Amino acid sequence: MEVQSAVKDKVEQDKAMALKEETAKTAANTAAKTVKMSGKDVCVYYGEKQALFDVNLDILENSVTSLIGPSGCGKSTFLRCLNRMNDVIDICRVTGEITLEGDDIYDPSLDVVELRARVGMVFQKPNPFPKSIYDNVAYGPRIHGITADRTELDELVESSLQKAGLWNEVKDRVAESGTGLSGGQQQRLCIARAIATKPDVILMDEPCSALDPIATATIEELIDELRANYTIVIVTHSMQQAARVSQRTAFFHLGKIIEEGETTQIFTNPQDEKTQDYITGRFG
Repeated sequence: MEVQSAVKDKVEQDKAMALKEETAKTAANTAAKTVKMSGKDVCVYYGEKQALFDVNLDILENSVTSLIGPSGCGKSTFLRCLNRMNDVIDICRVTGEITLEGDDIYDPSLDVVELRARVGMVFQKPNPFPKSIYDNVAYGPRIHGITADRTELDELVESSLQKAGLWNEVKDRVAESGTGLSGGQQQRLCIARAIATKPDVILMDEPCSALDPIATATIEELIDELRANYTIVIVTHSMQQAARVSQRTAFFHLGKIIEEGETTQIFTNPQDEKTQDYITGRFG
């Protein structure tokens, strides 16, 4: 019995040591990367109802951060805080601090239109404008005065469609309506539209939920390619998708972040029992 007890104690000690080393490695990896956006003590209220409670999250540059959790847990609410989309809701109030490269995005002197050019958004359902493919992509650059002339605009539209993996499919019909494309193509068009304003960050709110598996795989490959040049935050209900596309994951539950860290650690060695229960399908 004493031998069994000693062996058990040794196994527990080894597990604790491995966990400590993994935690230290994760912290070192995080420290080595630049924080692009950061939320500190973020609370969100819809009238009297509080939707987010003291959320703290660093979003690292040139990486994909996935926000996971059951419906109504606050992940999309937090996502919309990052480019002040909640401003359009009269009863919504946001407290705490959210910074982009160290600058407070809720500073009253900040130009919200400029912020939304720097922090682009791709929504759950593809929402191309009822305009041509060309005009969909050119819309943002025209509004923000990004290009000097038509030649420069043409180049930007082409490069944006190329980055979105759509150029080869539409290059001979850019004058046709964007609403005539397939669902997956429409979503890539919306990604091209977001890229065209030369953003620092791209927010994606369940970008594949309305797409078939083939289109989903295409979008996921695109996300992996885009992170070389952009910082991406994605809300997803799919645990498999979060594991495939993201480097960091934050688990939301009842308006709070329960756990966040490197995706591999969250999915293979979660520290909180709620995280373990959610990713194994016990609730959600």
